[in-house]
Amino acid sequence: MNMMKSLIFIEPGKIEIVEKRIPDVGPNDALLKITTTTICGTDIHIYKGEYPVAKGLTIGHEPVGIIEKLGSAVQGYQEGQRVIAGAICPSFSSYACQDGFPSQDGGYKATGGWRFGNIIDGTQAEYVLVPDAQANLAPVPDGLTDEQVLMCPDIMSTGFKGAENANINIGDIVAVFAQGPIGLCATAGARLKGASTIIAIDGNNQRLAMAKKMGADITLNFNEVDVVDEVLKLTGGRGVDSSIEALGLKTTFEQALKVLKPGGTLSSLGVYSEDLTIPMAYFASGLGDHTIRTALCPGGKERMRRLMNVIETGRVDLSEMVTHTYALDDIVEAYDLFMHQRDGVLKIAIKP
Repeated sequence: MNMMKSLIFIEPGKIEIVEKRIPDVGPNDALLKITTTTICGTDIHIYKGEYPVAKGLTIGHEPVGIIEKLGSAVQGYQEGQRVIAGAICPSFSSYACQDGFPSQDGGYKATGGWRFGNIIDGTQAEYVLVPDAQANLAPVPDGLTDEQVLMCPDIMSTGFKGAENANINIGDIVAVFAQGPIGLCATAGARLKGASTIIAIDGNNQRLAMAKKMGADITLNFNEVDVVDEVLKLTGGRGVDSSIEALGLKTTFEQALKVLKPGGTLSSLGVYSEDLTIPMAYFASGLGDHTIRTALCPGGKERMRRLMNVIETGRVDLSEMVTHTYALDDIVEAYDLFMHQRDGVLKIAIKP
């Protein structure tokens, strides 16, 4: 057998499953047989044409699987071993990697470390080729299910990076805007970083209930209250120490800035498809000692090991975020469900 099923991007608004050749394995590569993958919000941006990728590219960037074949130069792993690889699979040899930003692997253009489903074939397929496998494969601990580690390659890593970038100190008050999968992980990350009060904001009460399970102390439904006014009331007019924007909309970005105290940090995780505006009054005309930080999901085997450590030791359980399971053959239907947010969907496990 030298062919596999893959979901490819055809044009904006059109994806389909096709037969592709199983890739050849180079000396630094590993061929992974996918056991579980998922659909990300970024994949929806690709589907809609809001983030450009090449026609015919296999989409997806969150792999859990078994090593089918190892390149001759890859050491410390074995065929048949159960592993994950990060959505970001850096080489650790570029200027950006050696400067401490492995997600920005490559040239001057941002997002260079994101290869799966961006610049090389991704994971919504029966097999995926993992480049620089020595640096990127992370063994899955015995006893953890695919669903338990499925968030590690992207969603958990991204959400936790939002909390890490937010400069959270023990006892801080943090507002997290949007409680989709990334926002929920940011909420969990803020709790682990030591925030004493976490305010979770969303328009979906099911997601707000899940945010409570992830560590939120207060939940606000933006359909019911003016969230800026409410957050300022809750903080006695001081504003929050940190705000995390996890949706990628101009509106939520502005709200995250409006509730921020002077000297606070806005941690941005969104993928934005329109220009952002900074409200001058809340930015203090640039004199408010504010920090705005953006992030691309950290990758690499050490990042993956640490995230799985958090899960294995029971600090966080993200398996409840997997609300639906589909076969790869039915992934187009799964995209429709996820894109239109029906049936309480959070994350979908895709099983080839």
